[in-house]
Amino acid sequence: MEKLISIIVPVYNIEAYLPRCVDSILAQTYPQLEIILVDDGSTDDSANICDSYAKKDGRIKVVHKKNGGLSDARNAGMNLVSGEYIGFVDGDDWIDEDMYRAMYEACERENAQVAVCRYKQIKTSGQGGKAGMIDSSAGNSVLLSKTRALEAYVCADEKYVIYNSVWSKLFLADLVKEMRFPVGKNSEDIMFTTKAFCKMERLVYLDVPYYNYVLDREGSIMNEKAGQRRLQDEIPFWKEQIAYIAEAGMPELSDKAAYHFYRRMLFYYIEFMENKDTREFAKEIIRQLKIEKENIRRIHRKDYAAIGDKMRMKLVLASPIAYYHAVKLYDKYVIPLRSRA
Repeated sequence: MEKLISIIVPVYNIEAYLPRCVDSILAQTYPQLEIILVDDGSTDDSANICDSYAKKDGRIKVVHKKNGGLSDARNAGMNLVSGEYIGFVDGDDWIDEDMYRAMYEACERENAQVAVCRYKQIKTSGQGGKAGMIDSSAGNSVLLSKTRALEAYVCADEKYVIYNSVWSKLFLADLVKEMRFPVGKNSEDIMFTTKAFCKMERLVYLDVPYYNYVLDREGSIMNEKAGQRRLQDEIPFWKEQIAYIAEAGMPELSDKAAYHFYRRMLFYYIEFMENKDTREFAKEIIRQLKIEKENIRRIHRKDYAAIGDKMRMKLVLASPIAYYHAVKLYDKYVIPLRSRA
């Protein structure tokens, strides 16, 4: 007998997108669904849209609550799930019709606690690039151990592209039903995914982009105040991830997570330097890197530390502005030459 999948959909002022999202869930070829629409205090017609769908299909439950943010809405949904698996779909996105059947059958077949798929990036003005479509093996599934999956996740492995997002995953309910998202924070998926991966034994990876992620919706959390989000939410979560993996008894993997965190910090620095309004954030990136200088040196003595990363870090710590100009010159002259080669 097919098992019930609970799907949590947070909803806040997305009346123009919500019908497409809910219709895509109702159109799933896997019918054993419990669809929990959490109206997070919407002030447009989203709440009425939720209620109208609940009248049409008995699989839909609606929760109306005071606005508390994405994490709070997801938590409200988590409090109501009764399925043996749990999935998440953001209300401004949509999914392909075979997504949950493919993920469910892969978990059951491989006795895995988590399934992961790829996603397509969608621009509101039209479809953008297909993120994650790196190789030509679409349609295959691969079983990964906890250690291998965690390494692919924290090291941004191009072979198994595993994102932070919970919406690209199907979780066994017993694995995550006691977990909750940190309220009042953005980038909340980082630690939810990390904790789930540390608890699981096996993950099945599907190299098919079943999920359609709307990249540039006006008013989206991800498009607002990027600098503050990076400093107040993302960076603290990355640091928490490093510590959590170490506490879970995987110190070498924790060091790899730190290595990739420091690489990410260099990208943040360049991003902030590009806009005069965020250059104070760039200074904060450098300040934090200098505080961690000794740990960076320790990590860079590891065999996996690339020479280029060591050189870039030495330069940015010695002269941040020189590093910035070096990157700009590289982008202006070297990359075009390489593209013509």
